Amino acid sequence: MSLFFTIFFSLYTAINYYIFIRGWQALEGFPHLRFIYTFFFLIFFTSYILAKVLVKTLAPVLYDIMLWIGSFWFAFMIYFFLAIVVIDVVRYALNQFHLMPEIIKQNYEFAKQTLGIVVLLIVSITVFIGYLNTTDIKIKNLYVNIPKGEGRLTELNAVMLSDTHLSPMDNEYFLSSIVKKINELNPDIVFIPGDLFDDAAHVLNERNIGHSLLKIRSKHGVYASTGNHEFINGIDSAVAFMENHGLKVIRDSAVFIDESFYIAARDDRSKKQFTRKDRKSLEEIVKPLDKNYPVILMDHTPFGLEEAEKNNIALQLSGHTHHGQMFPANIITKMIYEVSWGYLKKKNTHYYVSCGAGTWGPRVRIGSNSEIVNLKIKFTD
Repeated sequence: MSLFFTIFFSLYTAINYYIFIRGWQALEGFPHLRFIYTFFFLIFFTSYILAKVLVKTLAPVLYDIMLWIGSFWFAFMIYFFLAIVVIDVVRYALNQFHLMPEIIKQNYEFAKQTLGIVVLLIVSITVFIGYLNTTDIKIKNLYVNIPKGEGRLTELNAVMLSDTHLSPMDNEYFLSSIVKKINELNPDIVFIPGDLFDDAAHVLNERNIGHSLLKIRSKHGVYASTGNHEFINGIDSAVAFMENHGLKVIRDSAVFIDESFYIAARDDRSKKQFTRKDRKSLEEIVKPLDKNYPVILMDHTPFGLEEAEKNNIALQLSGHTHHGQMFPANIITKMIYEVSWGYLKKKNTHYYVSCGAGTWGPRVRIGSNSEIVNLKIKFTD
């Protein structure tokens, strides 16, 4: 874990330094603005980290403000960085091939300042549009046929809710709108395959975030598995929070539903990183189950999809990827995961990887959508 945070902070600092220097250079003609620029840049750069480090000592309102500022800075940082990289590459190429326009050479300071303003406007508009996009949570309908075996049910109207990332940003108001949409779908059962959290349980409790979970109406209940953010924010308190709010948490085990199918769930693969304990293999989990009934698996991170196929899982539900959340990160997630978002079938196993209802970090989505998945499952002979 310490290695992960060392790499993260090193990269975060390097990117911010690069952005800061380019902004500083753009203000060469306005030296009186450099102090103001430095002051606000330091606030943006440090807010998220300080909020997380000082969460137990900061007043809730100050923590929330710093969290909002720092989280949105991640989005600005990414797009400032990309814009500056493109500008520097183009500038280098023009200089190398002696193609720099004379009008820019003669008015270099003005060109820098104008370009800085243009970049600021474009990035700000992009982030704002991305924020608006998160408020439109779409309903994704998925129709799946799986063998019923000896089960008595012929169909199941299920809802999958992944990666809500509850926090003072994705808060109770946000959650209540999700629960309203879920109840409108009249589900028989609700699956939550990880990352319900994006903050510690005590932070959510102090702000009364989570009560809407108790209002979910579902015939067979609401079942959850753990994601990496449950482990990041303290697995014991996270599980207690979920259970206190009406969720039935399944950890490396399975439960039998209505004499028709099993729900199996694996602890997230990050368990070893945070607890130094291995999660059970899928083979261990399904071995004692009656093979005459189908198994629906919740496994937060969609790596090693062939495991579900080898163990005769009928349907695997995953999240985690957010489909990159902000372009061009979706290009990276497509390279990392066999399926970054959406449906896949491998032999007799169906898979769905949700891009999530909430967001990590900034409430910004570019090139992806927030979603709730309505699973229309038919159990066939």
